[in-house]
Amino acid sequence: MTNVTPFPQAGAGGQVGFDRLELQRIMDLYGRMVSAGHWRDYAMDMGREAAIFSAFRRSAERPEYRIEKRPALRHRQGMWALVGEGGQVLKRGQELQGVLAPVERKLLRIVED
Repeated sequence: MTNVTPFPQAGAGGQVGFDRLELQRIMDLYGRMVSAGHWRDYAMDMGREAAIFSAFRRSAERPEYRIEKRPALRHRQGMWALVGEGGQVLKRGQELQGVLAPVERKLLRIVED
């Protein structure tokens, strides 16, 4: 009974997630796209390397956009990425607001039509 097992640390090998402000920004955009009639469903996946928010036009198909947060790329290309339906990276950067800009512009075109 002299063996002491250390308690696992919170940041060591845990999962990546969105903080409150990041999720609020993403869900605000999602809500506006839903009210414009463009998106109908979403999914979130949080793993060890990335947190991913996927937005769908219909729930039975591939996501139209994926918003990925990969903290390991923070000092290289930027931890945020906007990935298109075919898997191509449309925008990458350090700030979430800049990465969401192409979707924001698309929303403006949808609302104007």
